[in-house]
Amino acid sequence: MAGASATTKGTTNKLGALKSASKLAAVGMGVALVAGVKSSISAFQESERVTAQTNAVLKSTKNAAGVTAKGISRLATEVSRYSGIDDEAVQSGENLLLTFTKIRYETGRGNQIFTRATKIVADMSVALGQDMKSSSLQLGKALNDPIKGVTALTRAGVSFTQGQKDQIKKMQESGDLLGAQKLILAEVQTQ
Repeated sequence: MAGASATTKGTTNKLGALKSASKLAAVGMGVALVAGVKSSISAFQESERVTAQTNAVLKSTKNAAGVTAKGISRLATEVSRYSGIDDEAVQSGENLLLTFTKIRYETGRGNQIFTRATKIVADMSVALGQDMKSSSLQLGKALNDPIKGVTALTRAGVSFTQGQKDQIKKMQESGDLLGAQKLILAEVQTQ
């Protein structure tokens, strides 16, 4: 009987240890669940904030870009998938591009300047190791005023030949802003 008593004590000790481990696991799962819920709420709040910002910029610029809030959100998701940049960061970059009222989405082959600019801003951010805001400001300024913008992009490392600079200047001065923007986007995308 003494052997049975020792076995019973050993089993009791093992069951106690198992209960303690189960309690610890349950607490750990609870903490992880709470953290996950907090993270989801935070992500939702950030998404709502960025969407509200999009709507405010579209309203304040009288939708000069010719895009919709839904289209901006869709584009942010698309760019996020291939670039690895958070979709809210992409949309915040788009919101900044929207403030440059000469960057538009127009019909015709290659005329979707806003969409092309958004994609190139993401590429610039990844390639140059900078945030979407910095890239959006650089490219936005260049597209809004190509003559001045080419100089700023050159300082950022984008090379333009003298012939390209002259062509951009002629286009802008003659009122062909779209042509100048297309030339800038083509060169930035190439590099």
